[in-house]
Formats: sequence, structure tokens, C-alpha cells
Amino acid sequence: KGKCPEDGWDESTIELFLHELAIMDSNNFLGNCGVGEREGRVASGLVARRHYRLIHGIGRSGDISAVQPKAAGSSLLNKLTNSIVLDIIKLAGVRTVTNCFVVPMATGMSLTLCFLTLRHKRPKAKYIIWPRIDQKSCFKSMITAGFEPVVIENVLEGDELRTDVRAVEAKIKALGAENILCVHSTTSCFAPRVPDRLEELAVICANYDIPHIVNNAYGVQSSKCMHLIQQGARVGRIDAFVQSLDKNFMVPVGGAIIAGFNESFIQDISKMYPASVSHNGDLTVVCSRCCLVAYSKNTAFFLQEMFSYLSSELKKLADNHNERLLDTPHNPISLAMSLKNLDENNDAAVTQLGSMLFTRQVSGARVVPCGSVQTVNNYTFKGFMSHANDYPCAYLNAASAIGIKKQDVDVFLKRLDKCLKTFGKEAKKDKTANEISSSNTDTEQLED
Repeated sequence: KGKCPEDGWDESTIELFLHELAIMDSNNFLGNCGVGEREGRVASGLVARRHYRLIHGIGRSGDISAVQPKAAGSSLLNKLTNSIVLDIIKLAGVRTVTNCFVVPMATGMSLTLCFLTLRHKRPKAKYIIWPRIDQKSCFKSMITAGFEPVVIENVLEGDELRTDVRAVEAKIKALGAENILCVHSTTSCFAPRVPDRLEELAVICANYDIPHIVNNAYGVQSSKCMHLIQQGARVGRIDAFVQSLDKNFMVPVGGAIIAGFNESFIQDISKMYPASVSHNGDLTVVCSRCCLVAYSKNTAFFLQEMFSYLSSELKKLADNHNERLLDTPHNPISLAMSLKNLDENNDAAVTQLGSMLFTRQVSGARVVPCGSVQTVNNYTFKGFMSHANDYPCAYLNAASAIGIKKQDVDVFLKRLDKCLKTFGKEAKKDKTANEISSSNTDTEQLED
């Protein structure tokens, strides 16, 4: 049926299925005689087994969606994977999506592919409007495609950094709509930045006839992010949205899904690139094993539960250390805890905390100091990583993403608490030393 199964398959059934597909590829035919340059030859049996002998790849003549006659099994797997993914995206909340395909590139390069496809449709355009999000790959995706990013700074509303919609529209008027390739917006992001105002941006894009590409890196797991995309497409214009495979489906890094509401445009993107079949196989295995119900309802419920747990426990820890959990209700995945006291007592303490957590095997926690400056492809960002030039305080990020367990949260909080207590003890020692030094100085002055 080309849909995610209602009940998950066991691993032996999935293996049998993959082997049956593999024997449909010409490189696995018993009497095959290959005399071309693309014959699915592999020097190592280990490599062949790792890929279930699906060696030939998919697509032909630069078209990832084209059926490859020499690789009927791989082509079938590709069609099936894209169909299953489309089913899941609809179930996750983007009901009117019409087409999607898996590409063996991470999110940044997949965004580049979208921009390069738009270049043929808007040959005079040289700018991309980009509400600022301090993540290098999405910024480099525009540079790599040969366009000039126009950075729109976010506005601070309470603790949250939100899209400056007025600034976006003003910049479009100033540059001229015909000179703008697209608006490049973001859903999933690190707090205190929150998802862009997709509905408002989509309406602006529709009004000015400007394409709209959405970076939905880890948004498939979030019903809120997917709802924003659905609403944006309903009230305005969204041409394509790109999501990572590893962040949403727990497969190895290096693949993405490009999806959209205009079937012909998504097909145009797919014709820009031929690809291997490795990520399609991984994704089909995961979807077949986990099944539809497990991925949709159970995952969404579990993530909401874990987000609430992480939020409440991180707030308690913040209160204990005279810090606070930043109020970012529009971000459904990422949380931020202030490190104001740490920053005030010791300039290097914030970055040192990040190192301490990493050496204690805490991965993914993101420590953001105030005022750091970073140059990316000759563009200088003040306050880099904080998504703003002057965010009021240093902070630490933690996210409740797909695959997280309660044990992960508990261990993280325990180790973070221990690290912060270490800084607290050092601060008390410094304070005591300063008091003694000050007292000695006063005594010496009296004696003089």
C-alpha cells in the first residue's frame, strides 16, 4: 500500500524483504556480465553486506526519482521509502503535502539544492531573506548556492527571540521582490529563539510572489512545528520544507527529506541529483520496525511528557542555583536556563561549564556566553549562538528530542548540578580570599 505498517515488522522479516529487493538488482544476478562504468561492483564483502547488497543506487541521468532499469529492487525501495515518508509527514500534521523524496545529503546541502532549483525560475534574483538563526549549515547553504543572505535580526519579546515580520516586509520593498530568490525561514531551533512566524511570512511571500523555503531540521517530531507549516501553506505560500533523517527518524547522519505542496516543483528539485540508496534502506527499516502507531501517537505523547519533565526538573535546579528557566512557551523542543550568576563571577566560567559537561559525557547541552563574535563566510555575527546581537544573559540549552529517555534527563541534571556546585565552591573561596586580602590591607593602613 506504500504506507507505514500499522503493526511493526520483526527484524527477520525486514531482512528477508531487503534481500528480496536486492536480488532484483543486476549486480546480484548470477549470470550478470557488466561492461559499463556503473555496475555496482564492490571490492569488500563487508561493505556489500553492510548495505544488504543494494549497491547500484537509484536514479539515472541526474534524476533521483527516475527508475533505474539495472536496479529494479533499489528503485522499488526508493519509491516505497518516499511513499512511507509522505504518509508519516501527513500523519505528523502537514496533511496537504503532495510530494517528498529522500536525499543522501544533510539538511544544509538539501537546502542548497532547493535554492539552486529556484535559480532557474528566478534568474535575476540574488538575495535570500533570512530571519537570523545562529546555525552555520543553514547560513552556508545560501552562500554555497551563490546567493547573498540578507540577515533580519530577531526581536526580543520577554525571554523569547521572535521573527521581525515588519523588517522582513520592509527589506522586500527596499530590495525589490524580483531581486529576492526566496524567504528562508526556520521552525525547529534552540531556545530562547522560537519558530519563525510562518503564517505571517507565508502571507507576505504570497502577496509579493516570492518563494518560501522552510528549514524544518528536527520539526517532524513536533506537532507544533508541523502545524505551523500546514497553516503557512493554508493561508499563504510555502514552496518546500526540509527535514533531517537522523534528527527525526534516528538513523545515521547524512540524509534529509525535501517535501512540498507543489508536486512539479519537488520533482524539479529531485531532477537535480542522482543518489545512493543507503539512507532509503535505513529509513524503511526504521519505519517498518517502529510502525505507524509507535511513531505518531506514542512518540508525540512521550515527547510532550519528557518535555514537561525536563522543564519542571530544570526549573527546580535553576532555582536552587539562583538562576531561572527562561520563559520560551513557543519553543516545543528546546529549553534554556540562565547562567547569569556564573557569567558575572567569572568571564570564562560559562564556556568552562560546557567543557566540564562534555568531559562528563553530557552531549548536546549547549552553553552560550554573552557577546561572542563569529565570522562565517566573511559575515560577522555579534553574540553568535544566541541568535541576537545583545541577548540579556548567558544560558545553557537542553532539548527533549526523539529518542530521549527519563534516565538521560536524570543523569544530565545530576551532572549539571554537580558542575554548578563546583563553581559555587570556587566562588566562595575567591570571596573569602578577597575578604581576607581586604582585611589585611585595612590592618596595614591602620598600622601605618
